[in-house]
Amino acid sequence: MQGKVALVTGGAKRVGAAIVRRLHGAGANVMLHYRSSATEARALASELNLRRPNSVALAQADLLNTAGLPVLVQQTLQHFGRLDALVNNASSFFPTPLAEVDEAAWIDLIGSNLKAPLFLAQAAAPELRRSQGAIVSIADIHVERPMKNHVVYNIAKAGLVALTRSLARDLAPDVRVNAVAPGANIWPDGDSVFDEVARQRIISTIPLKRVGEPDDLARTILFLLQDASYITGQVINVDGGRSVYL
Repeated sequence: MQGKVALVTGGAKRVGAAIVRRLHGAGANVMLHYRSSATEARALASELNLRRPNSVALAQADLLNTAGLPVLVQQTLQHFGRLDALVNNASSFFPTPLAEVDEAAWIDLIGSNLKAPLFLAQAAAPELRRSQGAIVSIADIHVERPMKNHVVYNIAKAGLVALTRSLARDLAPDVRVNAVAPGANIWPDGDSVFDEVARQRIISTIPLKRVGEPDDLARTILFLLQDASYITGQVINVDGGRSVYL
């Protein structure tokens, strides 16, 4: 990744920050997108720019504003002069029991998990073709076996997998497009979705008997961007084997 440029959405904290750190450590310059986590984004950028000056820049945007998505790509090109990788990490996640589904939930979950990756890919495609670049998105193992009471999220991630495979065809042979599908990784903030009992029950279904770490995903994303020159249209499960159990 030496000298290459990656745009990472939702890169300020949690899995996004691990991705930014891993790509930066491999030599990439990074455009770090954030929505509301300005403090975390500035701290991470300062930390990495101390290691390598002017290697991380910040871009604030609400990914639900489709008209603003090409601006993210333009800002990356204006700052770094090129774009080699798009990592669709930003994601909304919350339960939507069928009786409670409303249009606001649909707009949020479909918008962040599917619509934004589509229109970012559209905006980035010309430059990624020029650089022979790659796109990696974060899907979910529950695309194959849906999570109860998360119908809209499940639909959104299933659409993201379909988008990944479609773009792999449409952008070939110039741009590779893949996804990673986490199982239990870093838990959502708070216990509104998974309380301690639910967490222990999930861990009991993981053959490796532990929850993954953000860097498990980050290392796989780096592999797909840096070393997987003959892989496109694929989804790699990074789940400790849980998808085998389910």
